[in-house]
This record gives sequence, structure tokens and C-alpha cells, in this order.
Amino acid sequence: MKKNMGALDRFIRLVVALIIVVLFYRDILSSTIGVVLLVVAGIFTVTSFVSFCPLYSLVGLNTCKVKK
Repeated sequence: MKKNMGALDRFIRLVVALIIVVLFYRDILSSTIGVVLLVVAGIFTVTSFVSFCPLYSLVGLNTCKVKK
């Protein structure tokens, strides 16, 4: 897997994932939508740590800065 996510993308995904988790455990998000968003938060977290997003590669997007 070639990295295709930049630092800003990774940071934003981690912040969004953290917000979703906090909202879920404070019972602001509940039922099915809460569980679905919790799964999305997990996916965001994993993709942030590995710096690779499969959706980015499908659409040809790359936000990772190239080192010269």
C-alpha cells in the first residue's frame, strides 16, 4: 500500500472520529445511526494510522506530499 493521505487529512479524520465517539458515548447519537457512525469512526481511525485510503485510490486522489 502506497501512502496517499497527507498529515492534514489524517488529523481531520482523527478529530472527526473522536467527535463521533464522544457523541455516541454521551448518548447524543444512538440507535442504528450511532452504530453506523461508530463504524465509520473506526474506519477513519484505521485509515489515519496507515495513511492509506482505498477510496482515494479509486478516485485517483493523493494528498500526501512527495519527498524529493
